[in-house]
Amino acid sequence: MLKDFLTDYNRKVRSPEEAVSVVKSGDWVDYTSSLGKPVLLDRALAARKDELTDVKIRGNLISGPIAVAECDESQEHFVYHSWHCSSYERRLCDKGLCYYIPMVFHNNAAYYEYFLHVDVVMLSVTPMDKHVFFNLSVNTGVAAPIIRMAKTVIVEVNENLPRVRGGYDECIHISEVDYIVEGEHETIASVFAPEPTETDCKIAELIIPHMVDGATLQLGIGSMPNAVGAMIAQSDLKDLGMHTELCSDAYLQMYLAGKLTNRKKRIDRGKGVFGCAVGSKELYQWLDDNSGVAAYPLEYVNRPSTIAQIDNMVSINSCVAVDLYGQVAAESFGARQISGTGGQLDFLIGASASRGGKAFICMSSVYVDREGETHSRIRPQFDGDIITSPRSQVYFLATEYGVVNLEGRSTWERAEALISIAHPAFRDLLVKEAEKRKIWRRSNRK
Repeated sequence: MLKDFLTDYNRKVRSPEEAVSVVKSGDWVDYTSSLGKPVLLDRALAARKDELTDVKIRGNLISGPIAVAECDESQEHFVYHSWHCSSYERRLCDKGLCYYIPMVFHNNAAYYEYFLHVDVVMLSVTPMDKHVFFNLSVNTGVAAPIIRMAKTVIVEVNENLPRVRGGYDECIHISEVDYIVEGEHETIASVFAPEPTETDCKIAELIIPHMVDGATLQLGIGSMPNAVGAMIAQSDLKDLGMHTELCSDAYLQMYLAGKLTNRKKRIDRGKGVFGCAVGSKELYQWLDDNSGVAAYPLEYVNRPSTIAQIDNMVSINSCVAVDLYGQVAAESFGARQISGTGGQLDFLIGASASRGGKAFICMSSVYVDREGETHSRIRPQFDGDIITSPRSQVYFLATEYGVVNLEGRSTWERAEALISIAHPAFRDLLVKEAEKRKIWRRSNRK
């Protein structure tokens, strides 16, 4: 039987150039996510630029370079799209070479099943194992639903990818693959989050007292979650769990400090659950063949009803700005796309429904623009900004000046709470703006 599969394997092997010959003008092609980017196939497809028109490519959280995006500024031949921008994809957006696709992550599988067309999926996988499965690695969160809907499936074997244990849909059987591409790959580069600032550390210091032993954590990506992870590693908290769409080095820090055990979880007990992973080579080494972690599709990881089953679920995400009504902008700066909706709304809903759960959105109170002018991140009212999380789903908000809970609060209570954690230099102005909007009680403090 194994001999038959090895024959099948050899029959399906193609060079990158032969494999991408299946792509036709007008096709939709998927690169899936992060380390799933098919490096060799991407280059081969870009080399066909002059033969093709209007080929649309989807991906997300992919590090550069993406050859099909960079080789065709006219976008007559290739048009690139992202579900959630990495820093590289953000720069492509700035150049007009990438278009953002809004998506709440728990809907990933449903979008592909019911609404999206996939002609060709090409993605990186681990080498085939003795049971003739290719592992989807840290791309498990999004890959399988795309594969199921694709007319043609091309896998690129990347010998450097970590092989992850999974809950389901972490592998693809050779019988489901149309073409296999082999070749040498560079060592996977580490992706490091920015070093936590003094403000990040102050916010983390304010949040940690809200956590209890046995809490399960979802941390977004960036300097703030890293600050939380580092501070937890030095805290007295114990028996913490992981349930997160994106696994980062913050979890590795907590594990190495003996804080991350997953023993108290009601579901997936003993397992740290994640969908995708972005971080250092040490993080990927930790995830490789680790029985203590399990990768799942985002339809499971990010489903609010799944999250709600986890006692003391703590979700920590960041944002760009919030207005006095409690609306949160987390994915764009004005019209400039900088990240994505991702799972913020999923975890706001799920964590708030968890017994003992808490959902935090964090930000510095101010930012400094390129001209050196200081602005408040707490604004009177958004005007044209893209809203990631509606005011009806926003709970704890934190700056370096404090933590407030907006759940169930009226408009004047929200305004008062938010102004209390604004930078002192902007509080009087925000009070006046609240008065203009009739969301400031006359009996409130001036």
